[in-house]
Amino acid sequence: MNEGRHILVVEDEADLAELVAFNLRQAGYDVQIASQGNETWTAIAKQRPDLIVLDVMLPDISGTEVCKRLRREAATQAIPVVMVTARGEEVDRVVGFEIGADDYIVKPFSPRELVLRIGAVLRRVHSLPPTAESEVPSEDSLVIAHLRIDVPRHRVTVREEEISLTALEFRLLLDLASRRGRVQSRDVLLERVWGYTPGIETRTVDTHVKRLREKLGEAADYIETVRGVGYRMKDDSDLSLPSE
Repeated sequence: MNEGRHILVVEDEADLAELVAFNLRQAGYDVQIASQGNETWTAIAKQRPDLIVLDVMLPDISGTEVCKRLRREAATQAIPVVMVTARGEEVDRVVGFEIGADDYIVKPFSPRELVLRIGAVLRRVHSLPPTAESEVPSEDSLVIAHLRIDVPRHRVTVREEEISLTALEFRLLLDLASRRGRVQSRDVLLERVWGYTPGIETRTVDTHVKRLREKLGEAADYIETVRGVGYRMKDDSDLSLPSE
């Protein structure tokens, strides 16, 4: 299934790099290893990867700087990146996602979890958005109070002001908005939006919802946290906002 998929592992800890590479090869991937950040572009020139596993703490330049440069350059901006770090603070995850990482995993991690996450990212990138077609709105726009989602154009506005969202943030918002009024568990969101199999432990949903709320500004409260369960997009009946 994974035959032909090429993964670049940028990791300075040789034992860990070999362990990750072994497990990825066992899963059917072709793997190349780079031990320093500046080796990333040499490796890409040799063979363009389908995904990069990128350590944050590298001996020459940081993984965040590598990711920023990957996203700046047209030739590499579409390559999915899974960042790996020994630090697990929320701010690190938010920074990782903000600079364009597709996922973020904290050491120590199980090789099986990393392989599952890589598979999920690749499925998400190389296929249609995982949101079930039967649930995707047939109309061109979804409007909830002052929030408007232009589905065909992937455009979101709050009070006519455009909000810049990543592709993942847009999918998450659309998934919640198309099921407004209904609670969506974190596991269900992970499966539909990220393509993860159930049971993977991750704070990805919480981190993305936090960032999405920050970007939505006054519409942040439209996304309600249901403690111990997940999230719900309020519908118009839940909102007592003046119409304008």
